[in-house]
Amino acid sequence: MKRILLLIVLLSVLSCKQNISEADISNLNGYWEIEKVELPDGDKKEYKVNETIDFFKIEANKGFRKKVMPQLDGTYLTNDIQEDVVVVVKDGDASIQYKTTYASWNEEIIELTKDKLVVKNEQEIEYYYKRPAKFSVK
Repeated sequence: MKRILLLIVLLSVLSCKQNISEADISNLNGYWEIEKVELPDGDKKEYKVNETIDFFKIEANKGFRKKVMPQLDGTYLTNDIQEDVVVVVKDGDASIQYKTTYASWNEEIIELTKDKLVVKNEQEIEYYYKRPAKFSVK
């Protein structure tokens, strides 16, 4: 009975992960706003308002990620700080490899569509992103 239960749990966990193809990687380009974070112990943190948004620019699986700040007129404030990015796709699995002058790290892509991004870092923390809603007070 324990084996059957273990198999069911294992299959349900594995079925939650999307097979990522090379074609899916183009969905990574553009602006992403953090929606929530799930910790390994099940705790969750919801983000209602974000002061910064991530911007990805990927071509041929290489590019960068920048933090940008949305402004009231609908534009984004940015600086010259960016993280170099390499996206690795193999057998339906994909990861984002980040590198700066000071550190390097990886995130596994769990789900990637044109409107949703879920990544898991090396500490098993899952980050849920959505496309930001456009706004302006003009």
